[in-house]
Amino acid sequence: MDASQLRQFLESGFPLLESVEADIEDLDAPTAVDKLRKAGHPAELVSTVLTQAKLRRKAVAKFGPYAERMLFTENGLEMATRLPVGAVHAHRFRASGIERLIELGCGIGGDTLAFAAAGLNVKAVEQDEVTAAIATWNLASFPNVKVVHQNAENTDVTGEEAIWADPSRRTERRRGIVNPEDYSPTLTELYKKVGGKPMGVKVSPALDHEAIPAGTEAQWITHNGETVELVLWSGKLARSGVARSALVVTDSGYQEINAEAPTADELPGPLRKYIYEPVGAVIRAQLVGMLARQLSAHPISQGIGYLTARGKIDTAFATCFEVLTTTRLDAKEISAALTEAGIGKLEIKKRGVDIDPEAFRKQLKLGRFKKKGVLILTRVLGEHLAIIAQRV
Repeated sequence: MDASQLRQFLESGFPLLESVEADIEDLDAPTAVDKLRKAGHPAELVSTVLTQAKLRRKAVAKFGPYAERMLFTENGLEMATRLPVGAVHAHRFRASGIERLIELGCGIGGDTLAFAAAGLNVKAVEQDEVTAAIATWNLASFPNVKVVHQNAENTDVTGEEAIWADPSRRTERRRGIVNPEDYSPTLTELYKKVGGKPMGVKVSPALDHEAIPAGTEAQWITHNGETVELVLWSGKLARSGVARSALVVTDSGYQEINAEAPTADELPGPLRKYIYEPVGAVIRAQLVGMLARQLSAHPISQGIGYLTARGKIDTAFATCFEVLTTTRLDAKEISAALTEAGIGKLEIKKRGVDIDPEAFRKQLKLGRFKKKGVLILTRVLGEHLAIIAQRV
């Protein structure tokens, strides 16, 4: 969406958007476009309205009922912080006694919404004109928020109490490759700019540990099973004695484990009755060893993230599976074992083996059973094995 499209939508698009959301179920159907065009609406406006309707439906996963009153861009929605995660950020500022902050890179206002709802006074800076206008709309009901169209790199933070930064990327994102110097501002520029003020910086959870600035608290966050971000806390926003933390957020609350440093792994051992798959935040924070000791578990092999234990302990930090049987990594043997276990619906996981799970699935023969199972393709004490299990 460009500035002219947004202007056109703000002038005449809302009644049309409401009618689309109420009357058109399949927003991708060509008939939706035909219906609106035959009603005399301009093609450009129809395109904008349908895009907004689709983005609102998608945004419910991040913003819940707030989504029905918000506007979005595709990139803005993709990069926006989920509301329950934003609430955790806001709580950190409030718990530190901070009342006012500047947000460098507010996007469409995901975090800003949480900050404002928590009663914080926010100056929200956004360099993209259209995104800043959308953020202004999304936050219009909060008198404690001021959105400013400005480049974060040129923003003066001298008189600010605290900073929240969500730096944009200068280059296209490449999966698995995160260079802190690709951010705008770069992490080096950002820490130099703030001069020791309390700050939280949202970055990719795949950031190399060597790029984490000294003296900061690194907090990885997993929300509803997906590891969504790494936050670097500094100043009084960083907790004493905490260098690494793994936070698990669900729609009903959150739990955390933390340590002064990455924790040592337990020694690998034989496969037991249960397998635990740690959430991404625990793995990225290098706290698998701590979790293993909490669960009385050990790794199934060197360098493999699965843990195994004799007993089952409920935990928010890992998914638990009960081991039914094991076989070699052979499609015929696995198919026979699945049939014997009465499993006809299969979830496939892999770690430490060079196998495409979906290509491997085509080699399996599944019976017409209703029972669900999990096939884990991995290594146990260095040996390649297929573990047939079920969620518990």
